[in-house]
Amino acid sequence: MESTKRRTPRPSSARSRVAEPVTTPYEAAENLTSEARMAALLEAALEDGNPQVVAAALGTLARAKGMAKIAEDTGLNPKSLYRALSGEGNPELDTFLKVIHALGLQLHASAI
Repeated sequence: MESTKRRTPRPSSARSRVAEPVTTPYEAAENLTSEARMAALLEAALEDGNPQVVAAALGTLARAKGMAKIAEDTGLNPKSLYRALSGEGNPELDTFLKVIHALGLQLHASAI
């Protein structure tokens, strides 16, 4: 006796492949088009309190302004700046203050 079940055709391998999504790296520095946005990023990083977050935020700000320009304005070596202002960096206070000044920003203290 022949089977009455219908077989569902298998999709060909060409039809069953799902296209891989195309992604591009996100660069936050591209969105920092005003000093107000730059100040907001630094303020958020300082509120976080994690030194690595602050260093990474400073690095993002420096890339937004141009690392070569920041290096020139601060008198610091660009390679050292990249290293210090990475998420793993730990910039000295002198470097931190020079970069803040070169970015055209100020720090303010307030009671909590």
